[in-house]
Amino acid sequence: MPFTLPPRTLSGPRRRSLLASAAGAFVLVGCSAPEPSTVTTARSPSAADLTRARAARDSESLAARYAAVITAHPRLAARLKPLRAEVVRHAQAFGGSGTAGSRPSGSPSASASAHPSPSPTVPAQEKDALADLATAERTLADQRAKALLTVPGELARLLASVAAAGAAHAFLLTEGAK
Repeated sequence: MPFTLPPRTLSGPRRRSLLASAAGAFVLVGCSAPEPSTVTTARSPSAADLTRARAARDSESLAARYAAVITAHPRLAARLKPLRAEVVRHAQAFGGSGTAGSRPSGSPSASASAHPSPSPTVPAQEKDALADLATAERTLADQRAKALLTVPGELARLLASVAAAGAAHAFLLTEGAK
């Protein structure tokens, strides 16, 4: 006698209906939940924009310091004008106008971020004025080196490049002082 299988009875939903239900649920979940990258992207530009704006202000403030030293010590103009021109270009690269440093007078609050102890007046001695500028360049370069760790790629590269230029300016300002 041949062995026959008992007829199959359906005890639950079919495979096709389960797949259709799973696909429908997936679509509904995809539509209702925001993507995690959308949430983080919304905050990133804000932090980057703030960093960029601060960097522009700091460069403009530093350019104003250079202008003040050039006005107070005209003999240093040939040495300082190329460095000041670079600082103005840095401000423009960060989105600043680059014109804030065209006047020698800078506000003490604007220069506070570029120099630890802001001084509205330029030191009377050329050597001291150069040392003051070198300190401002070093301080700003250090601030930018720290800030580049918190911003996205392209802005981080720009901050790194400008920080390196600031360190080079500090070296050039102190060259011959020893």
